Amino acid sequence: MTASTCCRKGEGACVCSQQATCSCGKQSALNCTCEKAAQENTVSGPTCSCGSRPAGKCTCNNAASENKAPGENACPCGKRPSGACTCASRETDFTSK
Repeated sequence: MTASTCCRKGEGACVCSQQATCSCGKQSALNCTCEKAAQENTVSGPTCSCGSRPAGKCTCNNAASENKAPGENACPCGKRPSGACTCASRETDFTSK
Protein backbone atom coordinates (compact mmCIF):
# COMPACT_ATOMS: atom_id res chain seq x y z
CA MET A 1 0.00 0.00 0.00
CA THR A 2 1.32 3.42 -0.92
CA ALA A 3 0.82 6.26 1.54
CA SER A 4 -1.26 9.13 0.15
CA THR A 5 1.63 11.50 0.88
CA CYS A 6 4.35 9.33 -0.69
CA CYS A 7 6.94 10.97 -2.92
CA ARG A 8 5.38 9.11 -5.87
CA LYS A 9 8.74 8.32 -7.43
CA GLY A 10 8.77 5.00 -9.27
CA GLU A 11 6.10 2.38 -9.84
CA GLY A 12 4.26 0.36 -7.23
CA ALA A 13 5.64 0.59 -3.70
CA CYS A 14 6.60 3.92 -2.20
CA VAL A 15 10.26 4.52 -3.12
CA CYS A 16 10.89 6.77 -0.13
CA SER A 17 9.54 4.04 2.15
CA GLN A 18 12.01 1.59 0.62
CA GLN A 19 14.88 4.05 1.19
CA ALA A 20 14.00 4.84 4.81
CA THR A 21 16.24 3.33 7.47
CA CYS A 22 16.17 3.15 11.23
CA SER A 23 18.05 5.99 12.94
CA CYS A 24 21.29 3.98 13.16
CA GLY A 25 21.11 3.41 9.38
CA LYS A 26 21.87 -0.30 9.55
CA GLN A 27 18.38 -1.65 8.81
CA SER A 28 15.32 -0.57 6.88
CA ALA A 29 12.77 1.52 8.77
CA LEU A 30 10.53 -0.50 11.08
CA ASN A 31 13.04 -3.40 10.97
CA CYS A 32 15.64 -2.10 13.42
CA THR A 33 17.77 -4.62 15.30
CA CYS A 34 19.91 -2.26 17.41
CA GLU A 35 19.32 -1.24 21.03
CA LYS A 36 16.67 1.27 19.83
CA ALA A 37 14.52 -1.44 18.20
CA ALA A 38 11.64 -1.08 20.68
CA GLN A 39 11.19 2.58 19.73
CA GLU A 40 12.27 2.34 16.09
CA ASN A 41 9.98 -0.48 15.00
CA THR A 42 6.73 1.30 15.78
CA VAL A 43 5.42 4.61 14.49
CA SER A 44 2.53 6.49 16.02
CA GLY A 45 1.33 10.01 15.50
CA PRO A 46 2.43 12.15 12.56
CA THR A 47 4.84 10.47 10.15
CA CYS A 48 7.08 11.43 7.27
CA SER A 49 5.52 11.10 3.81
CA CYS A 50 6.10 7.37 3.45
CA GLY A 51 4.71 6.57 6.90
CA SER A 52 7.79 4.62 7.97
CA ARG A 53 9.41 7.23 10.23
CA PRO A 54 8.11 9.89 12.65
CA ALA A 55 7.55 13.36 11.19
CA GLY A 56 10.77 15.35 11.32
CA LYS A 57 12.92 12.21 11.51
CA CYS A 58 12.89 11.13 7.86
CA THR A 59 15.91 9.13 6.65
CA CYS A 60 15.11 8.65 2.93
CA ASN A 61 16.53 10.68 0.04
CA ASN A 62 13.84 13.33 0.75
CA ALA A 63 15.05 13.90 4.32
CA ALA A 64 16.27 17.46 3.68
CA SER A 65 12.80 18.62 2.66
CA GLU A 66 10.83 16.21 4.88
CA ASN A 67 12.56 17.31 8.08
CA LYS A 68 11.97 21.04 7.62
CA ALA A 69 9.54 22.69 10.01
CA PRO A 70 6.25 23.39 8.19
CA GLY A 71 6.03 27.02 9.34
CA GLU A 72 2.72 28.86 9.37
CA ASN A 73 1.02 26.53 6.89
CA ALA A 74 1.05 23.50 9.21
CA CYS A 75 -1.56 20.78 9.61
CA PRO A 76 -3.43 20.51 12.96
CA CYS A 77 -0.62 18.64 14.75
CA GLY A 78 1.96 21.22 13.63
CA LYS A 79 4.43 18.62 12.37
CA ARG A 80 3.70 18.63 8.61
CA PRO A 81 2.52 21.09 5.95
CA SER A 82 -1.29 21.30 5.76
CA GLY A 83 -1.37 19.76 2.28
CA ALA A 84 0.61 16.71 3.41
CA CYS A 85 -0.91 15.96 6.80
CA THR A 86 -0.12 12.56 8.31
CA CYS A 87 -1.55 13.18 11.77
CA ALA A 88 -2.71 9.98 13.43
CA SER A 89 -6.05 11.55 14.21
CA ARG A 90 -7.48 13.98 11.71
CA GLU A 91 -10.75 14.35 13.55
CA THR A 92 -11.75 17.78 14.80
CA ASP A 93 -12.53 18.04 18.52
CA PHE A 94 -15.59 20.25 18.73
CA THR A 95 -16.17 19.47 22.42
CA SER A 96 -13.50 21.87 23.64
CA LYS A 97 -14.24 24.76 21.28
